[in-house]
Order: sequence, then structure tokens, then C-alpha cells
Amino acid sequence: MQKNFIQFSWITILAVYLLILAGGIVRSTGSGMGCPDWPKCFGKIVPPTDISELPENYKEIYAQKRKEKNLRLVGFLKSVGMKNAAQRVQNDETIYIEEDFNVQKTWIEYLNRLLGVLIGLLIFVTFITSLSYLKTKPIVSILSFVALLLVGFQGWIGSIVVSTNLLEGMITLHMFLAVVQVLLMAYTVHFAQSTLQIKNFKRFSVSNFTKLLLILNLVFSLGQVLLGTQVREQIDALAREIANRAYWIEKLDIRFYIHRSYSLFLLALNVFLLYKLKKENAFPLIQKPYFLLLGVLVFSIITGAIMAYFALPAFLQPIHLFLAVAMMGLEWEIWLRLKSKRNFFVQATS
Repeated sequence: MQKNFIQFSWITILAVYLLILAGGIVRSTGSGMGCPDWPKCFGKIVPPTDISELPENYKEIYAQKRKEKNLRLVGFLKSVGMKNAAQRVQNDETIYIEEDFNVQKTWIEYLNRLLGVLIGLLIFVTFITSLSYLKTKPIVSILSFVALLLVGFQGWIGSIVVSTNLLEGMITLHMFLAVVQVLLMAYTVHFAQSTLQIKNFKRFSVSNFTKLLLILNLVFSLGQVLLGTQVREQIDALAREIANRAYWIEKLDIRFYIHRSYSLFLLALNVFLLYKLKKENAFPLIQKPYFLLLGVLVFSIITGAIMAYFALPAFLQPIHLFLAVAMMGLEWEIWLRLKSKRNFFVQATS
């Protein structure tokens, strides 16, 4: 049963990455409002394939439904002290601007939701298999349950993203929670693996300075991912106002330029960390994920440069997003390998 937990955990983690890529495709194709309601799509379990299947006043119907849902949301936000957010939701009339029915966008968003449901089921199965650790390592079961709660919370946030018509800030929160989901599940499976027996290994240690750099690298990378999400929110807003992609970059504020330059800083920091880890003889343990990380960073910088200078080609946007989250995942994997007590050993070559 414990072996099943580890297998299901890694499958689920990979599936979450796939969902993040799918979410990027939804945004790059402008399909975020392809389904104006949630969890159903145009009130149906299987969405329509033609506008003739919808009533003539479908825009008014779903705008009214969102208003009713947002009134409840406003009340909730006020009750927890988030008055500014409540006012934004209450007073932003652009929330209720309905898009014309587009079958392609509808089905892109619908398939994205189906993938989300599948991942929810995988996380539930992962939690069930984690119960085999309940007596020996209860923290594995507890963290798996937290992951299950988190995916439910993610679903609720997804419904708010739809009801607020992709309100700025909500997408960044949605992205942040997706990153947290991946990191939490990776930590849980590493913890579950920590009792595996190891033979023919020799000790090594990592200096406190290197450990600090590894933590800072994670923090800086998370900041870069969230900054990139905010830039993407700006682009979404510009796309509604300006049809020609060639004019989008020049309309972005300073966050875009910080995001662009920041990637070079992250690459330099990771190259320096590579030097430190090699000097401290810790590199054999994390060689594969570290070289993969450097490749992801370089490819991410290249895709970012292409988007900046070639009018943000839509097909690169989800790839760039996927690479950003993969960067975080690889950095977390490296940290977990170095942090774990069972991994403070490197296989002897002699």
C-alpha cells in the first residue's frame, strides 16, 4: 500500500503540471470565459456545440447569475475583513461583460475543467493510499489530507475566477495555490520515502551559507513566477482593449521589465549555486535535477525573449508558464534531496 502511495503521488504531481500547462493554453487562447458558469458549462454537464442550443438572451442570463453569486462573495469578503476586495468585486462593471459564444473556447475551457476533476480524483486516491502510513508516519496522511482540502479550495477559487470574469489578482492567487499544491505533494512523497534503506553511501554536508542560498533561490523564484502572473494579467486586460498584439508590450508597466531582467539574475544565482555545491561535494546527489533546472531556466529566458520581441506569440505563453512552474518544482526537489536526512549521503564510487 505504501508503494502505491508513492507511485500515485508522482503520477498526481505530473498530472498537476499537465493541468498548469492546460491552464496556460486556456489563457493564451482567451478561453477563460468559454464557460460563463461553474461547475457546469452553460448550465450543462456537456457543453453546447452550437449557439442554436442556447437561448437568445443567454448573455443576460449568465451575467445575472454571476451578479447573484458575486453578491454572496462580496458578503463573505466583508465578513472576513477584506473590504477593498469586496468593493472591487461590487463596483467593477466589466465583470458582467459577457463574451459571444465560441465553441472552440468553450470546449478548451471544458476540457481544462475535466482535467481538473481527474486530478481531484487522483489526489483523493493518493490520500486513501496514504492511510497506510497512519500508524507509522501519520504526518504523511495528514499532509495528503491537506492536499485534498487544497484541491477543493482551488476549485472554489476557480469558480470565483469565472464569476468575477478573470478579475485581476484572482488569477495570481489561483496560480500561487497551484504551485503550493505541487510543492506540498512533492514534500509529502519525499517524507514518505525517507525510511527507505540505503547501502554503500558516504557522508557529505552542505554549509549553512549554501543552505541559505538554496532557500533564497526558492523565494526569489516564487516571486518571479507571481510577478510573471501579474504581467500576464496585464496582457489579458490589454487583449480586451487592443486587438493587435504588436502594441501590447509597449503598454506594459515596470513589472514587465523587472520580470524580464530578473530571469538573468536567477540564472546567475543558480550557476553560482552549482559552483558551491560542486565545491562541497554535494553535486552527485542532485546532478540530474540541477542540469535539468539550468536547461529549464535557459529555455524559459529564450521563450521570454521571443515573446518580448515577436509580439507575444500565443503558442509560447503556456510553454513559458509551464517552464516557470517546472523551475520551482526542480528547485524544490533539489532542496528536499539536500535537506532529507536519508539523503545526506552520496553513493560511494569506490
